[in-house]
Amino acid sequence: MADTHHSPKAADMKPSDAAEEASDPNFMTSLARGLSVIRAFTEREPNLTIADIAKITGLPRAAARRCLLTLMQLGYAGSDGRTFHLRPKILALGYSFLSSAPLATILDPLIEQVSGAVQESCSAAVLDEDDVVYIARAATKRIMSVGLNVGSRLPAYCTSMGRVLLAALPEAELDSYLARVPLKPFTERTITATDALKRELERVRDRGFSLVDQELELGLRSIAVPISTAAGGVIAAMNVSAQAARVTCPEMEQQFLPQLQRAAQEARVLLVRSRGL
Repeated sequence: MADTHHSPKAADMKPSDAAEEASDPNFMTSLARGLSVIRAFTEREPNLTIADIAKITGLPRAAARRCLLTLMQLGYAGSDGRTFHLRPKILALGYSFLSSAPLATILDPLIEQVSGAVQESCSAAVLDEDDVVYIARAATKRIMSVGLNVGSRLPAYCTSMGRVLLAALPEAELDSYLARVPLKPFTERTITATDALKRELERVRDRGFSLVDQELELGLRSIAVPISTAAGGVIAAMNVSAQAARVTCPEMEQQFLPQLQRAAQEARVLLVRSRGL
């Protein structure tokens, strides 16, 4: 399968981002560059040269080098003399979010409960820019060619959680997403026509769940439901994934969907108690 982590590139910047960088006196270009360097490292590419970083991020090689050397001095990166890699200290950045995010804390035991009930992997994610980002996961077995963990990113348009979250967007935001995101085929089943994807998102909105059959990776099916606030706003999604050879689509709806819906309802109640949402 193609690399599922989307590295930030200069070409991926929205016009509004470029304008902000050029005109906003509060925008810290050096910080933005450092973050883009960190995000360039993936599970498939854990060791990168300065030239690799420059290509992935669109930064000049000199700027990429300064960012890497700064990260090394701070203990967030290391080097073997030719390539660079992230060091364990980088985990502290993600932990700062998880430890202060009641959403992930609330969802952790719920996805463990669902995973245990259906004996399949269960995850929760939020929409971040054009991807879904995993914030909680209970994996019973590895079912994808690329391992998924908290912090993993996947394209929203061809994943069950992504479609649940896209279906909840205001029309203007969804149109903007569809206008800027190339719908690349991950398999021959991937929906790559904008009109067809819009129809599928309408179906997701009407049914209250999304079932994706081998569009991200052959042999993988997943079903997802939204996690909503008391006011009805969708803030996250929860899914169950399984191997297509083991579970049919009707079986996913019959066996997994009720479990997910109960967990999503419980999450809604807990969110109201903890945050008044």
